[in-house]
Parts: sequence; C-alpha cells; structure tokens
Amino acid sequence: MPILGFGTAPLGDLYRRLDEEAALATIAAAIAGGIRLFDTSPHYGRGLAEHRLGTGLRRLPRDQVIISTKVGRVMDPWRPRAVASADGTSGPAVAAPGFAGGLPHRPIFDYSHDGTMRALEQSLLRLGTDRIEIVLIHDVDVWTHGADAIEGRIAEVMAGAYPALRRLRDEGVVKAIGIGVNEADICERFVRMADLDCVLLAGRYSLLEQPALVSFLPLAQARNVGVMLGGVFNSGILATGAVPGARYNYKPAPQPILDRVAAIDAVCKAHGVSLPKAAMQFALGHPAVATLILGAVAPDEVSANIAAFATPVPAALWADLKDKGLLQSEAPVPV
Repeated sequence: MPILGFGTAPLGDLYRRLDEEAALATIAAAIAGGIRLFDTSPHYGRGLAEHRLGTGLRRLPRDQVIISTKVGRVMDPWRPRAVASADGTSGPAVAAPGFAGGLPHRPIFDYSHDGTMRALEQSLLRLGTDRIEIVLIHDVDVWTHGADAIEGRIAEVMAGAYPALRRLRDEGVVKAIGIGVNEADICERFVRMADLDCVLLAGRYSLLEQPALVSFLPLAQARNVGVMLGGVFNSGILATGAVPGARYNYKPAPQPILDRVAAIDAVCKAHGVSLPKAAMQFALGHPAVATLILGAVAPDEVSANIAAFATPVPAALWADLKDKGLLQSEAPVPV
C-alpha cells in the first residue's frame, strides 16, 4: 500500500459546490505528485466524486492505479431526493449530509448481498473501469444509523455485504475488503468478527484525539489488518486551525475543541511547524497505520500535503505536546 492516498470526498461537493475543472485539475495534481491510491465512495456527492475520479484517472494505465470504493448505499435515479440547504443538511431525508451539490440521485442504505452487488456495479459504471482493488463496507456505525438501529445494520452486513465481498475476494474479482467508518470500537468489533484485509478509520486517530490507540490499533497490528487513516484533520480544524467556522466532525467546532486545537497549534508554532504538517506526520507514527487518505480541492492543496512529508517534525514537539497533556503519553510518534 502507498503511504499516501488521495481522498475524493471533497470532489463530491463537500460543504460547497466545486467547479468541474478545479476537481479534474486536483486529480491531475495528485497524479503528477506520484499518488496512485485513490479512495472514493458513492456517498460522496451521490456518485459525483466517483464520476469525477473516473474521468481524471483515464489518462493513466489502469494497472498503475489502486482504486478503493465503498458499498452500503445504492443510488436510485428515479426517486426524488431532498434539496439540500447551503451547508448540505436540510433534514432527515438527506442521506448525504454535508454535500452541497452532487448528482440528482437518491441514496438508499442497503447492506444486503444483492444491494452490495448492485452498489459495486454502479460504482464500476461511474468510475468507467472493469475492476476495483479495495472495497469497503461504508458507514455501518452508530454515528450514521443511531444506537437503536446499529445492531440490525451489523446483522445485515454479516448476512449480506460481508459474504458477498468475501466471495468476490476469493474469486480474485477484488483484491482486498474491509470497512470504512468513523468509530474505533466498531472497527475493533468487525476485525474480531470478520476476515478483513484493511479498515478505513476516519477521525478517531489524529493529533487532536486518539480513541483508537488503546485497543483497536494494537488489535489491527496483531491481526495484520492494514489501517487506512482518513479524517486526520478531523473534518478540517487541524488544517485551518481554531478559526471562526472551523469544522469538527463535519459541523462547526464547539468551544472546547477550538480551545484544544489552539493550544496544540501554539506548541507547533513554538517549534516552527505548521499544524497541518504535524497532524499528517503524527498520524503515520503508529506502526499499524499503512496509509493516510488526504483530501484536497485544489492543486496547491495536493502539493502542500505531499510537501509536508519532505522534512521530519522535531522530536521535541511531540515531547512538548505530551508534557502539556495535549497528546496521549502512550502514542507512538514518527522517528
């Protein structure tokens, strides 16, 4: 697995509409920077990110690219969808909160065997390819479905989506299977229940918070499950800093989060390191982490992400953060 991957959620009009040419230029910058792992999902703009990624990747020979996408949502072009507000969150009918634009298709959760096969077929068509290397079961977590519904969703996955993907892997149709969620305890549960190759965990192991540290990451390492980390900026706040309107978990950050990020940022500045650079390098410090999935909406953001790994962060910065109680003392750091 490459150390750096490109995350396409922003290309699905996350938070705001993105010009088509800007989206394609951003993909081109990732290719030019040597990135060859691209992570996407039908969820991102109701298929728009997959459409744009497929267009952007056609300039490369297919065997030079690793594509990761997800199942769990089937797009229905016939049923009307709710019209999103400016921030993409117009109410319970919107199954893609945070996406301001996207394709005019209605997403329907479906973790059944047939729903999984249909979702994968739709992704192949949107991407314009005949194969996908990594397939992840998406958003089977409490954050998405709620505490009352999660057990039923997990049972649906274990009876439908998981056996379907396991068979596709056994037949060599896909190379690796896993889940993509926002909760470390759900990752741990699935690693114990299923034979997974990888897990994409978003937001729960970052410079801001490390709930995956104590139990899940050691388990993944012991089971040889590759961890793909997404959301290392916690939806944006570790990229922007504690500025007005900074986002955390896809929403405006609450004051305690703003205060903690401001304190972390102050330590970074004292060592001459930008907050985003520290956030990216910290995330790769754990031996269970195989890949970082980093999103971008402009070529210069891609270049900045790649450049952040050109020089190491001083070891004294990590020690300072731990001394001030801003980083768990047990957290491994890059050496």
